[in-house]
Amino acid sequence: MPSFPRLKLIAVGKVKKSWIRDGIDLYGARLPELETVEIKDSNPVKEGEQVLAGLRGGDRLVALSEAGTCFSSVQFAAFLGKAPSNRLILFIGSAEGLSLEVKQQAQVLLSLSPMTFPHELARLMLVEQLYRAKTILNRGNYHK
Repeated sequence: MPSFPRLKLIAVGKVKKSWIRDGIDLYGARLPELETVEIKDSNPVKEGEQVLAGLRGGDRLVALSEAGTCFSSVQFAAFLGKAPSNRLILFIGSAEGLSLEVKQQAQVLLSLSPMTFPHELARLMLVEQLYRAKTILNRGNYHK
Protein backbone atom coordinates (compact mmCIF):
# COMPACT_ATOMS: atom_id res chain seq x y z
CA MET A 1 0.00 0.00 0.00
CA PRO A 2 1.44 3.43 -0.93
CA SER A 3 2.47 5.66 1.94
CA PHE A 4 0.82 8.99 2.55
CA PRO A 5 3.18 11.97 2.84
CA ARG A 6 3.41 14.49 5.63
CA LEU A 7 1.54 17.56 4.46
CA LYS A 8 1.77 21.24 5.21
CA LEU A 9 -0.97 23.48 3.85
CA ILE A 10 0.02 27.14 3.74
CA ALA A 11 -2.83 29.50 2.91
CA VAL A 12 -2.97 33.26 2.70
CA GLY A 13 -5.57 34.86 4.95
CA LYS A 14 -7.99 33.54 7.53
CA VAL A 15 -11.17 31.57 6.90
CA LYS A 16 -14.04 33.86 7.89
CA LYS A 17 -17.08 31.74 7.06
CA SER A 18 -17.90 29.37 9.92
CA TRP A 19 -19.37 26.64 7.70
CA ILE A 20 -16.15 26.51 5.67
CA ARG A 21 -14.05 26.45 8.86
CA ASP A 22 -16.23 23.59 10.16
CA GLY A 23 -15.61 21.59 6.98
CA ILE A 24 -11.87 22.21 7.06
CA ASP A 25 -11.77 21.18 10.72
CA LEU A 26 -13.79 18.02 9.98
CA TYR A 27 -11.46 16.76 7.26
CA GLY A 28 -8.35 18.12 8.96
CA ALA A 29 -9.13 16.06 12.07
CA ARG A 30 -9.09 12.95 9.86
CA LEU A 31 -5.64 13.83 8.52
CA PRO A 32 -3.05 13.68 11.29
CA GLU A 33 -0.40 14.10 8.56
CA LEU A 34 -1.71 17.62 7.83
CA GLU A 35 -0.33 20.79 9.38
CA THR A 36 -2.11 24.02 8.42
CA VAL A 37 -0.55 27.47 8.51
CA GLU A 38 -2.25 30.77 7.68
CA ILE A 39 -0.05 33.66 6.60
CA LYS A 40 -0.94 37.33 6.45
CA ASP A 41 -2.43 38.67 3.23
CA SER A 42 0.06 41.14 1.73
CA ASN A 43 1.22 40.82 -1.88
CA PRO A 44 2.29 37.81 -3.95
CA VAL A 45 6.02 38.60 -3.75
CA LYS A 46 6.08 38.91 0.06
CA GLU A 47 3.79 35.89 0.49
CA GLY A 48 6.01 33.86 -1.82
CA GLU A 49 9.18 34.92 -0.02
CA GLN A 50 7.66 33.79 3.27
CA VAL A 51 6.67 30.39 1.86
CA LEU A 52 9.97 29.78 0.08
CA ALA A 53 12.01 30.84 3.13
CA GLY A 54 10.24 28.16 5.17
CA LEU A 55 11.10 25.28 2.85
CA ARG A 56 13.47 22.65 4.20
CA GLY A 57 15.65 20.24 2.29
CA GLY A 58 13.53 17.54 0.73
CA ASP A 59 10.29 19.53 0.83
CA ARG A 60 8.24 19.39 -2.34
CA LEU A 61 6.22 22.52 -3.18
CA VAL A 62 2.81 22.25 -4.82
CA ALA A 63 1.21 25.62 -5.54
CA LEU A 64 -2.43 26.02 -6.47
CA SER A 65 -2.93 27.93 -9.70
CA GLU A 66 -5.74 28.17 -12.21
CA ALA A 67 -3.08 27.48 -14.86
CA GLY A 68 -2.01 24.27 -13.10
CA THR A 69 -2.63 20.62 -13.85
CA CYS A 70 -6.06 19.19 -13.06
CA PHE A 71 -6.14 15.68 -11.58
CA SER A 72 -9.07 13.39 -11.05
CA SER A 73 -9.41 12.27 -7.43
CA VAL A 74 -7.81 8.92 -8.27
CA GLN A 75 -4.93 10.61 -10.13
CA PHE A 76 -4.41 12.98 -7.19
CA ALA A 77 -4.29 10.01 -4.82
CA ALA A 78 -1.69 8.31 -7.04
CA PHE A 79 0.35 11.53 -7.12
CA LEU A 80 0.29 11.74 -3.32
CA GLY A 81 1.09 8.04 -2.99
CA LYS A 82 4.24 8.54 -5.05
CA ALA A 83 5.32 11.66 -3.16
CA PRO A 84 8.64 11.40 -1.35
CA SER A 85 8.54 10.58 2.33
CA ASN A 86 9.50 14.18 3.14
CA ARG A 87 6.91 16.92 3.46
CA LEU A 88 4.63 18.01 0.68
CA ILE A 89 3.99 21.75 0.98
CA LEU A 90 0.69 22.87 -0.54
CA PHE A 91 0.38 26.63 -1.05
CA ILE A 92 -2.83 28.55 -1.71
CA GLY A 93 -1.93 32.15 -2.52
CA SER A 94 -4.12 35.21 -2.26
CA ALA A 95 -6.61 36.49 -4.82
CA GLU A 96 -3.65 38.39 -6.34
CA GLY A 97 -2.13 35.08 -7.44
CA LEU A 98 1.34 33.60 -7.06
CA SER A 99 4.69 35.30 -7.44
CA LEU A 100 6.83 34.35 -10.42
CA GLU A 101 9.40 32.88 -8.03
CA VAL A 102 6.81 30.54 -6.45
CA LYS A 103 5.62 29.45 -9.90
CA GLN A 104 9.20 28.73 -10.93
CA GLN A 105 10.19 26.89 -7.75
CA ALA A 106 7.03 24.81 -7.38
CA GLN A 107 7.54 21.23 -8.49
CA VAL A 108 3.86 21.10 -9.40
CA LEU A 109 1.24 23.75 -10.18
CA LEU A 110 -2.12 22.25 -9.25
CA SER A 111 -5.56 23.37 -10.38
CA LEU A 112 -8.67 22.16 -8.57
CA SER A 113 -10.84 22.96 -11.59
CA PRO A 114 -10.98 25.15 -14.68
CA MET A 115 -13.62 27.11 -12.75
CA THR A 116 -12.75 29.88 -10.30
CA PHE A 117 -13.67 29.47 -6.62
CA PRO A 118 -13.39 31.72 -3.58
CA HIS A 119 -10.09 31.01 -1.82
CA GLU A 120 -11.82 29.88 1.37
CA LEU A 121 -13.85 27.33 -0.59
CA ALA A 122 -10.75 26.19 -2.49
CA ARG A 123 -9.09 25.51 0.86
CA LEU A 124 -12.01 23.34 1.96
CA MET A 125 -12.06 21.53 -1.38
CA LEU A 126 -8.33 20.82 -1.19
CA VAL A 127 -8.50 19.44 2.36
CA GLU A 128 -11.46 17.25 1.37
CA GLN A 129 -9.51 15.96 -1.64
CA LEU A 130 -6.52 15.21 0.57
CA TYR A 131 -8.76 13.14 2.83
CA ARG A 132 -10.37 11.46 -0.19
CA ALA A 133 -6.92 10.64 -1.59
CA LYS A 134 -5.90 9.05 1.68
CA THR A 135 -9.01 6.85 1.69
CA ILE A 136 -8.41 5.88 -1.94
CA LEU A 137 -4.84 4.83 -1.12
CA ASN A 138 -6.04 2.94 1.97
CA ARG A 139 -8.91 1.35 0.03
CA GLY A 140 -11.47 2.96 2.33
CA ASN A 141 -15.17 3.36 1.68
CA TYR A 142 -15.31 7.16 1.44
CA HIS A 143 -14.58 7.39 -2.31
CA LYS A 144 -17.13 5.55 -4.41
